[in-house]
Amino acid sequence: MAEQGRKEDAIATLKCIAPIDSATTKTPFTSSFISSLSFEQETWNVDLYSSISVLVERRWAFRRLSAVMAIGFGTGMVYYGMPLALGSLNFNLYLSVTFNALSELPASLISFFFIEQMNRKTSLLVFTGLCGICSIMSVLKGMNPIWTRLQIGFELVSFFSACSAFNVLLIFMIELFPTCVRNSALSMVRQAVVLGGVFSPMLAAAGRANGGFLSYGVFGVVVGVCGLFALCLPETRGCGICDTMDEQEYKDTAACNAVGRV
Repeated sequence: MAEQGRKEDAIATLKCIAPIDSATTKTPFTSSFISSLSFEQETWNVDLYSSISVLVERRWAFRRLSAVMAIGFGTGMVYYGMPLALGSLNFNLYLSVTFNALSELPASLISFFFIEQMNRKTSLLVFTGLCGICSIMSVLKGMNPIWTRLQIGFELVSFFSACSAFNVLLIFMIELFPTCVRNSALSMVRQAVVLGGVFSPMLAAAGRANGGFLSYGVFGVVVGVCGLFALCLPETRGCGICDTMDEQEYKDTAACNAVGRV
């Protein structure tokens, strides 16, 4: 309170919680004692870009931010682009759109119920890798007519994996950064996701001319490559969330020293 300029409220609070002296029936906080205390009001000097500058200046924070933004770019391209490119597949457009919309529900439920048991890095690598493989498989042409029917199945698995990777990424990102810069880091990741979605309409339009190779093929390669950036991130499952950059850096240093001793 005193640091925020509320000196009188701070003094009143100290008097209430102070133990009472039975001999004098007075609290130890006399007027002379209170007058000797010095209260300095805390000053804040925070501008709009201070959190972003802190993220850029700290090497470990910038490395994490770059990695999660790269993953967000790949997942955003697939998340926004796959529903737009469904017209290039040999399947009923209305049913494929419905199936894609319904696949988001189990993806969210998996993240909600099993996130405590899921390793963040492994989950991202598995989901992005599965998404990339199935995306490419959905546009490969086979001689067997059954393969054509399997294309929508591969596409649904790919879109489901992209949704799951996106959900895990948001949770992972929150655990990677301390409280003081978490909102700024989350905003940067969201911008990367939207930036990936910017290229989706162009790729979807280009894919209609060649059966989806320039849409689903590119989606698969991009999300697979971007998902590899998860290897640059530390595992955060079961780790506490820090409030300051110094606490986070100290915890990371202690973890690295422990691994080195092992």
